[in-house]
Amino acid sequence: MQQFFDFPVTPSFSFDSFVTCDGNSAAVKFALRIADPSDSESLLYLHGPSGSGKTHLLQSIAGVRFPYLSLRESISREQLVDTFYSANGLIVDDLQDMPDDADMRRALWQLFNEFHTSGRTIAMAGAVPPRDLAHMDEHLTSRLLWGLVARLDTSDDNSRRMIIRKVAEDHQIRIPDDVVEYILATTSREVRALITCFHQLYRFSMAEKRRITLPLAREVREQTLAGHQL
Repeated sequence: MQQFFDFPVTPSFSFDSFVTCDGNSAAVKFALRIADPSDSESLLYLHGPSGSGKTHLLQSIAGVRFPYLSLRESISREQLVDTFYSANGLIVDDLQDMPDDADMRRALWQLFNEFHTSGRTIAMAGAVPPRDLAHMDEHLTSRLLWGLVARLDTSDDNSRRMIIRKVAEDHQIRIPDDVVEYILATTSREVRALITCFHQLYRFSMAEKRRITLPLAREVREQTLAGHQL
């Protein structure tokens, strides 16, 4: 039975809320090792397409112990250095967005070198493997290969099913199998698109006080294609 709860759902970036599947199991295993203070491993690099879960895992590692920073944001060299000045963990996301700036490049390499030399935790992520990162110090890209490296790939249908069901579960909804298959068949393989599709369906279901069913999913898709804001 589907119940209706009119409350916002806030994403929780933790290992418990992460959906583990064939395409990301190695990344999860490595991230757990990096997050474990008793484990000797202290360097991790994750790569994969947008929406594959890199940010979720990095923020799970950071938790309340370490600061987290994304290079997708427009930050200065001073902000980068200040963020990690007295930290015990260097958690940096979206390395593919590193600006073509010599000072930033030098600052990140110096931070990495200091943290690595002292054995402090380093976890980084980007859309591509280390060697393909642009605007990075070549010493840094080579050093990233010294630690644990894992690719996240959630493009297979089984992984995408698990993600849709997990998002529904977070909303305290059990989504019918035919609705899951309909979302898979009519949405791009990008994870964020799948989640957006479910959220549109969920909001419409809440607004109309109707159960999530295949006819409702079709109705929502028709309205979306027609340009209606849901």
